[in-house]
Amino acid sequence: MAPRSSLLQWLCSVLLLVGAANALKFDLHGHFGGESVKKERCIRNFVNKDTLVVVTATIGGTKDDGMIVNMHIRDAVGNEYGRPRDVVGESRTVFTSHADAAFDVCFENIIPSGRRPNPGWRHVELDIDIGADAKDWAAIQATEKLKPMEVELRRLEEMTAEVVSEMDYLRQREQKLRDTNESTNNRVKWFGIATTWLLIGLWAWQIFYLRAYFRSKHLI
Repeated sequence: MAPRSSLLQWLCSVLLLVGAANALKFDLHGHFGGESVKKERCIRNFVNKDTLVVVTATIGGTKDDGMIVNMHIRDAVGNEYGRPRDVVGESRTVFTSHADAAFDVCFENIIPSGRRPNPGWRHVELDIDIGADAKDWAAIQATEKLKPMEVELRRLEEMTAEVVSEMDYLRQREQKLRDTNESTNNRVKWFGIATTWLLIGLWAWQIFYLRAYFRSKHLI
Protein backbone atom coordinates (compact mmCIF):
# COMPACT_ATOMS: atom_id res chain seq x y z
CA MET A 1 0.00 0.00 0.00
CA ALA A 2 2.85 2.40 0.83
CA PRO A 3 4.52 2.22 -2.62
CA ARG A 4 1.18 2.97 -4.31
CA SER A 5 0.62 5.97 -2.00
CA SER A 6 4.14 7.25 -2.70
CA LEU A 7 3.59 6.90 -6.45
CA LEU A 8 0.31 8.82 -6.23
CA GLN A 9 1.94 11.60 -4.23
CA TRP A 10 4.80 11.83 -6.76
CA LEU A 11 2.37 11.98 -9.68
CA CYS A 12 0.30 14.70 -8.02
CA SER A 13 3.45 16.71 -7.30
CA VAL A 14 4.53 16.50 -10.94
CA LEU A 15 1.08 17.55 -12.18
CA LEU A 16 0.96 20.48 -9.77
CA LEU A 17 4.45 21.53 -10.82
CA VAL A 18 3.43 21.47 -14.48
CA GLY A 19 0.40 23.61 -13.72
CA ALA A 20 2.41 26.11 -11.68
CA ALA A 21 5.04 26.43 -14.38
CA ASN A 22 2.52 28.18 -16.65
CA ALA A 23 2.30 31.32 -14.43
CA LEU A 24 4.66 34.15 -15.36
CA LYS A 25 5.23 37.76 -14.27
CA PHE A 26 7.44 40.34 -15.98
CA ASP A 27 7.77 44.03 -16.83
CA LEU A 28 7.13 45.05 -20.43
CA HIS A 29 9.13 48.13 -21.40
CA GLY A 30 7.71 50.54 -23.94
CA HIS A 31 9.31 51.61 -27.22
CA PHE A 32 8.75 54.23 -29.90
CA GLY A 33 7.82 52.97 -33.35
CA GLY A 34 5.14 52.60 -35.97
CA GLU A 35 3.54 49.54 -37.49
CA SER A 36 6.78 48.62 -39.28
CA VAL A 37 8.67 48.29 -35.99
CA LYS A 38 8.07 45.12 -33.98
CA LYS A 39 9.63 44.68 -30.55
CA GLU A 40 7.54 41.90 -29.14
CA ARG A 41 8.15 39.75 -26.10
CA CYS A 42 6.81 36.26 -26.70
CA ILE A 43 6.09 33.34 -24.40
CA ARG A 44 6.06 29.95 -26.14
CA ASN A 45 4.25 26.80 -25.15
CA PHE A 46 3.42 23.53 -26.90
CA VAL A 47 -0.07 22.14 -27.28
CA ASN A 48 -1.58 19.11 -28.98
CA LYS A 49 -4.31 19.39 -31.59
CA ASP A 50 -7.92 19.94 -30.43
CA THR A 51 -6.82 20.97 -26.94
CA LEU A 52 -8.59 23.67 -24.94
CA VAL A 53 -6.35 26.61 -24.02
CA VAL A 54 -7.15 29.60 -21.81
CA VAL A 55 -4.72 32.54 -21.91
CA THR A 56 -5.26 35.05 -19.09
CA ALA A 57 -3.14 38.21 -19.15
CA THR A 58 -3.37 40.95 -16.54
CA ILE A 59 -1.79 44.19 -17.72
CA GLY A 60 -0.99 46.98 -15.27
CA GLY A 61 -1.32 50.69 -15.95
CA THR A 62 -4.20 52.82 -17.19
CA LYS A 63 -5.60 53.85 -20.54
CA ASP A 64 -4.13 57.36 -20.36
CA ASP A 65 -0.60 56.56 -19.17
CA GLY A 66 0.97 57.13 -22.61
CA MET A 67 1.44 53.44 -23.50
CA ILE A 68 -0.52 50.94 -25.59
CA VAL A 69 -0.07 47.21 -24.96
CA ASN A 70 -1.13 44.88 -27.76
CA MET A 71 -1.25 41.08 -27.68
CA HIS A 72 -0.93 38.53 -30.45
CA ILE A 73 -1.59 34.79 -30.01
CA ARG A 74 -0.46 32.57 -32.88
CA ASP A 75 1.07 29.15 -33.45
CA ALA A 76 4.13 28.03 -35.40
CA VAL A 77 2.12 26.83 -38.42
CA GLY A 78 0.32 30.12 -39.07
CA ASN A 79 -2.94 29.83 -37.11
CA GLU A 80 -4.03 32.95 -35.22
CA TYR A 81 -6.10 32.77 -32.04
CA GLY A 82 -6.43 36.38 -30.94
CA ARG A 83 -5.20 39.98 -31.27
CA PRO A 84 -6.37 41.97 -28.23
CA ARG A 85 -5.48 45.66 -28.66
CA ASP A 86 -4.77 48.36 -26.07
CA VAL A 87 -5.10 45.92 -23.18
CA VAL A 88 -5.47 47.22 -19.63
CA GLY A 89 -6.47 44.99 -16.76
CA GLU A 90 -7.46 41.37 -17.36
CA SER A 91 -7.75 39.93 -20.87
CA ARG A 92 -8.85 36.33 -21.35
CA THR A 93 -8.61 34.44 -24.64
CA VAL A 94 -10.10 30.96 -25.01
CA PHE A 95 -9.37 28.81 -28.03
CA THR A 96 -9.02 25.23 -29.22
CA SER A 97 -5.75 24.42 -30.93
CA HIS A 98 -5.84 23.54 -34.64
CA ALA A 99 -2.57 21.59 -34.83
CA ASP A 100 0.16 19.84 -32.86
CA ALA A 101 2.42 22.86 -32.64
CA ALA A 102 4.02 25.44 -30.39
CA PHE A 103 2.04 28.64 -29.90
CA ASP A 104 3.29 32.09 -28.90
CA VAL A 105 1.65 34.68 -26.69
CA CYS A 106 3.33 37.94 -27.73
CA PHE A 107 3.17 41.37 -26.09
CA GLU A 108 4.20 44.73 -27.48
CA ASN A 109 4.24 48.00 -25.52
CA ILE A 110 4.08 51.00 -27.87
CA ILE A 111 4.61 54.63 -26.86
CA PRO A 112 2.65 56.59 -29.49
CA SER A 113 3.72 60.04 -28.27
CA GLY A 114 7.18 61.57 -28.55
CA ARG A 115 7.81 61.58 -24.80
CA ARG A 116 8.60 58.55 -22.67
CA PRO A 117 6.23 58.20 -19.69
CA ASN A 118 7.52 57.60 -16.19
CA PRO A 119 7.62 54.71 -15.52
CA GLY A 120 8.14 53.53 -19.09
CA TRP A 121 6.91 49.99 -18.56
CA ARG A 122 3.84 48.01 -17.64
CA HIS A 123 3.64 44.96 -15.40
CA VAL A 124 2.32 41.78 -17.02
CA GLU A 125 0.95 38.69 -15.29
CA LEU A 126 0.40 35.78 -17.67
CA ASP A 127 -1.33 32.51 -16.88
CA ILE A 128 -1.74 29.78 -19.51
CA ASP A 129 -4.08 26.88 -18.75
CA ILE A 130 -4.05 23.90 -21.08
CA GLY A 131 -6.31 20.87 -21.27
CA ALA A 132 -7.77 19.81 -17.95
CA ASP A 133 -6.51 22.96 -16.21
CA ALA A 134 -8.45 25.11 -18.68
CA LYS A 135 -11.83 23.61 -17.81
CA ASP A 136 -14.26 25.28 -15.42
CA TRP A 137 -14.44 22.54 -12.85
CA ALA A 138 -16.78 24.53 -10.60
CA ALA A 139 -19.34 24.63 -13.41
CA ILE A 140 -18.82 20.93 -14.13
CA GLN A 141 -19.31 20.14 -10.44
CA ALA A 142 -22.55 22.13 -10.32
CA THR A 143 -23.88 20.69 -13.59
CA GLU A 144 -23.12 17.05 -12.84
CA LYS A 145 -23.71 17.34 -9.06
CA LEU A 146 -20.30 15.90 -8.19
CA LYS A 147 -18.69 15.81 -4.78
CA PRO A 148 -15.45 17.81 -4.30
CA MET A 149 -13.41 14.60 -4.08
CA GLU A 150 -15.00 13.28 -7.27
CA VAL A 151 -14.19 16.51 -9.09
CA GLU A 152 -10.57 16.40 -7.94
CA LEU A 153 -10.20 12.75 -8.91
CA ARG A 154 -11.70 13.44 -12.32
CA ARG A 155 -9.37 16.40 -12.83
CA LEU A 156 -6.35 14.30 -11.87
CA GLU A 157 -7.57 11.54 -14.18
CA GLU A 158 -7.73 13.92 -17.13
CA MET A 159 -4.33 15.42 -16.29
CA THR A 160 -2.85 11.93 -16.09
CA ALA A 161 -4.40 11.05 -19.45
CA GLU A 162 -2.82 14.21 -20.92
CA VAL A 163 0.59 13.22 -19.55
CA VAL A 164 0.19 9.72 -21.04
CA SER A 165 -0.87 11.25 -24.37
CA GLU A 166 2.13 13.58 -24.31
CA MET A 167 4.48 10.67 -23.58
CA ASP A 168 2.93 8.71 -26.47
CA TYR A 169 3.42 11.71 -28.77
CA LEU A 170 7.05 12.01 -27.69
CA ARG A 171 7.53 8.28 -28.27
CA GLN A 172 6.14 8.60 -31.79
CA ARG A 173 8.38 11.60 -32.46
CA GLU A 174 11.39 9.67 -31.17
CA GLN A 175 10.49 6.73 -33.42
CA LYS A 176 10.15 9.04 -36.41
CA LEU A 177 13.49 10.72 -35.67
CA ARG A 178 15.16 7.33 -35.21
CA ASP A 179 13.80 6.13 -38.57
CA THR A 180 15.02 9.33 -40.21
CA ASN A 181 18.43 8.89 -38.61
CA GLU A 182 18.71 5.27 -39.79
CA SER A 183 17.62 6.25 -43.31
CA THR A 184 20.22 9.03 -43.37
CA ASN A 185 22.93 6.68 -42.15
CA ASN A 186 22.08 4.19 -44.92
CA ARG A 187 22.20 6.91 -47.55
CA VAL A 188 25.53 8.17 -46.24
CA LYS A 189 26.89 4.61 -46.20
CA TRP A 190 25.91 3.91 -49.81
CA PHE A 191 27.15 7.32 -50.89
CA GLY A 192 30.50 6.57 -49.25
CA ILE A 193 30.70 3.16 -50.96
CA ALA A 194 29.81 4.67 -54.35
CA THR A 195 32.39 7.45 -53.85
CA THR A 196 35.07 4.90 -52.94
CA TRP A 197 34.42 2.79 -56.05
CA LEU A 198 34.36 5.93 -58.18
CA LEU A 199 37.77 6.98 -56.84
CA ILE A 200 39.13 3.47 -57.43
CA GLY A 201 37.84 3.52 -61.00
CA LEU A 202 39.31 6.98 -61.57
CA TRP A 203 42.67 5.84 -60.15
CA ALA A 204 42.70 2.77 -62.47
CA TRP A 205 41.76 4.88 -65.48
CA GLN A 206 44.56 7.33 -64.74
CA ILE A 207 47.09 4.49 -64.56
CA PHE A 208 45.98 2.99 -67.89
CA TYR A 209 45.86 6.41 -69.51
CA LEU A 210 49.35 7.35 -68.34
CA ARG A 211 50.77 3.97 -69.43
CA ALA A 212 49.19 4.39 -72.87
CA TYR A 213 50.50 7.96 -73.09
CA PHE A 214 54.07 7.02 -72.15
CA ARG A 215 54.01 4.08 -74.58
CA SER A 216 52.82 6.39 -77.36
CA LYS A 217 55.80 8.62 -76.61
CA HIS A 218 58.10 5.57 -76.47
CA LEU A 219 59.10 6.42 -72.93
CA ILE A 220 58.39 2.91 -71.64
